[in-house]
Amino acid sequence: MTERLRVTWVQPEDLLGHELRQASEDGRDATAQAATWHASGGAPSPTRAGASSPPPPPALRALALTLLDELAKLPQPLADREPTLLPAITQACGDRWPKPQHGTDNDTPPATAPPADTSRGSDTPERVSEPAGSDHHPSAARPTDNPTGPSEPPGPDNHPPPTTAPRSAPHTPEGPTTPPPPRASADGSREPGTPEQASEPAGGSDHPPPTTAPRSAPHALEGATIPPPPRASADASRGSGGPPPVSGRGGVGERTALRTHQSHAAWLGRAVGCLLGKPVEKLELPAIRALARATGNWPLNTWFTARGVPADLAAAHPWNRRSAGSSLAENIDGMPEDDDLNYPLLNVLLIQRYGRDFRTSDVARLWLDQLPAGRTFTAERVAYRNLLSGIEPPDTARHHNPFREWIGAAIRADVHGWTHPGDPASAAAQAYRDATLTHTANGVYSAMFVAGTIAAAGGGADVHASLRAGLSVVPPLSRLAQAVRQAIRLARAHTDFDTVVDRLHDAHGHYHWVHAVPNAALLAAALTHADGDFTGSICRAVSGGWDTDSNGATAGSVAGLLAGHPDRLPERWTAPLKNHLATSVVGFDGIGFDELARLTQEALRP
Repeated sequence: MTERLRVTWVQPEDLLGHELRQASEDGRDATAQAATWHASGGAPSPTRAGASSPPPPPALRALALTLLDELAKLPQPLADREPTLLPAITQACGDRWPKPQHGTDNDTPPATAPPADTSRGSDTPERVSEPAGSDHHPSAARPTDNPTGPSEPPGPDNHPPPTTAPRSAPHTPEGPTTPPPPRASADGSREPGTPEQASEPAGGSDHPPPTTAPRSAPHALEGATIPPPPRASADASRGSGGPPPVSGRGGVGERTALRTHQSHAAWLGRAVGCLLGKPVEKLELPAIRALARATGNWPLNTWFTARGVPADLAAAHPWNRRSAGSSLAENIDGMPEDDDLNYPLLNVLLIQRYGRDFRTSDVARLWLDQLPAGRTFTAERVAYRNLLSGIEPPDTARHHNPFREWIGAAIRADVHGWTHPGDPASAAAQAYRDATLTHTANGVYSAMFVAGTIAAAGGGADVHASLRAGLSVVPPLSRLAQAVRQAIRLARAHTDFDTVVDRLHDAHGHYHWVHAVPNAALLAAALTHADGDFTGSICRAVSGGWDTDSNGATAGSVAGLLAGHPDRLPERWTAPLKNHLATSVVGFDGIGFDELARLTQEALRP
């Protein structure tokens, strides 16, 4: 008998358990469906992996499909507080929604009296054709985002460029006449409130600014309700990252296009944070703490290592099996492949091909052309399957997709922030068009939050003002906004970051470890508590558990951008990357981060 293939994240019997969990979180009454499933012998979904074993009988799989359809029809009590359409999101944000700064590619509707959304991100399905120039058999019509008629036929300007972009010699962000900024301290961190190398004023000289740039007061996202952060005493426990902030990293400059060295620092930061979190992905919080403590690496301050871990502890808490061979201190040799880097690379290609006015259907078309299906996970894999089944956006995000509020859209959002420095509204609108291929509600908000935060950081805001900007594009009554506000308050109230993490796990531990809500909260807490410092940000984000590599990546991107230059990132973090990224994105395996920065800048040229 042929062994049955178990494809993770798409088996109906596994999707059902996740959908029942999603229903309990978004207020739907799924009591009847849950009772039917369990009475029929249905099992809960795997907690740490995507496919259960052994396979169910055909009748049980058929029942799972029926119940998934029933669950999709249940009333959604939180729909008014957590809308998915962009006009409703901006209306929910009200006066908080920032004024868009980008005049040519922003499709953000006004926050009041929103018009019908008939073009991008609407409920009207988008038709997705095969990628132009692909080897696939043409079977679908030319995509259209306008329900009143088809889009223009393919022409010379609509064909994508070759899949292998021109490669150049490694890019040097600063010319030979410009002295590089000083390296960070040996341990990669600074006590909050001490002088630091500030980022360059946007639009000013290419020379680094003075090392003691003026520092702004911390921004309280919730006004007077958030107490000022206390100073840690000399003997205070510092948990997994030291004392909380007293002032914000960044905070200089004004809105302008990012320079190549800023993009380079953000790319490097994203890779470093991701790599730090890879070996402990899927591990429970106590396991992460135990493994780090066993090697003297707690509070977390450097790469994880297996050297010195007692055999019984290693057996009880094994490293992530896919990552341990390339992400521990003793075996790092360049940046291994990860979806947290694949998606930002794909989004550079997206803007290169389609511009910042890209449509959700363009995202789908690019994926079909460039992204192997086996390199997708959770919501992205379900959406990919839906595309191949003839289901079109935005239904790709909804049909049998219980992962639609997970973290996947957030890990794709950096480029949308990088391409709109100082303009959180346009960055969030761009992230929205990307996110709605795969996600709804809080899954979309997480992408908009990240994009808005990064856009503000790229425009010169400090870390606290950047987080405030990220919150301004999220419906304030949503679960994600409430969780982020709580996390920021906790980070300001406690000197010990372990206490902050424990409180967050108490509040949000009922969510799946990949859900957007707890991970957005942890990200905000880490950046706040570390005051945007690079080492502090990535170590706090990873030490808090949940989706460790994704949180480390986004924290590293924000903190790298705030640092403003690759040479301001500690060499002990960046040197092991060897300026080499492994990826399955067609034509880009082995690319350097300097070249990624150059391509990011080139994609923005008219």
